[in-house]
Amino acid sequence: MSVSAVSSLPPAFLDRLQHLLPPERYTDVLSTFVAPPATGFRINSLRVEFPESVITNLESLGLVLHRVPWKDDAFWVAPEDRATLLASDAFADQQIYVQNLSSMIPPLVLDAQPGERVLDLAAAPGSKTLQLACMMQNTGELAAVEVVKSRFFKLRANLNAQGATNVRTYLQDGTRVWRYRPEYFDRVLLDAPCSTEGRFHVDDPATFAFWSPRKIKEMARKQRKLLYAAVQCLRPGGVLVYATCTFAPEENEAVLDKLLRKFGDALVLEPLGLSLPLTMPARSIWQGKKYSHDLSNAKRVLPTSTMEAFFVAKISKTRSTMEAIRQR
Repeated sequence: MSVSAVSSLPPAFLDRLQHLLPPERYTDVLSTFVAPPATGFRINSLRVEFPESVITNLESLGLVLHRVPWKDDAFWVAPEDRATLLASDAFADQQIYVQNLSSMIPPLVLDAQPGERVLDLAAAPGSKTLQLACMMQNTGELAAVEVVKSRFFKLRANLNAQGATNVRTYLQDGTRVWRYRPEYFDRVLLDAPCSTEGRFHVDDPATFAFWSPRKIKEMARKQRKLLYAAVQCLRPGGVLVYATCTFAPEENEAVLDKLLRKFGDALVLEPLGLSLPLTMPARSIWQGKKYSHDLSNAKRVLPTSTMEAFFVAKISKTRSTMEAIRQR
């Protein structure tokens, strides 16, 4: 890959990335901003009783399906096969759901169970909400929150089309949800709004047109508020997963470190419990600032031809965090 291939990306972003990544990974990561990506998908168990029949039908179209080793019902096809996949009856009948493989990781780490109370705090367009509904077998209580009206209606339409019947949708500011449901949910997923660095691609300048260091700071402020709300929505003994699709430590490690400093031993950063390719532990230091906590259980998923960049952290709550508020 030539240097000129990525020259349209913001120079400040490339400089930050070079300091963030191991030297031996830098060129490989740059290549993902240039090469056409594979298309990931999973079988929609809300619509499909026998997954093998869907696989057989797709293969009859000449598609070569590559299985994902860490998720039994997930596959990917080469870039040149995307159009055939999207033209298939399986796609038209909602038997499969097209989703980047990295996007499937946070729900897997959350490990929602049938019958539980689960919150997706920034849900649109609904990829992870739908995956959670599948994991919960359309039972229990799954709340999906979205604050942007246009995205909310897209979320709701997506859920209805895919057959998710255990989901209640809320057009609401996620930072306020805890006031209505304090320490109510068994599990909370926050795939936070972010600077989306993991989705940059040179063929689509819109993916990085609004990027700037100032944007990173702006998103980090929003993430801290949402993460605070997520903790207060979570019952003691529950599990919270925090994720972003950005490289920026300000939106990942720094946000986590501040959260752990705020709530102390009420929160514990746990191992993800999932074996994934090409990950690196969260950093302990960035731009001369050393974080207060051991964040190594959180992982940065490095992008490949099949996966976007992601950051994922799993947090367990050991006791109530509402006491300080009640004492005011």
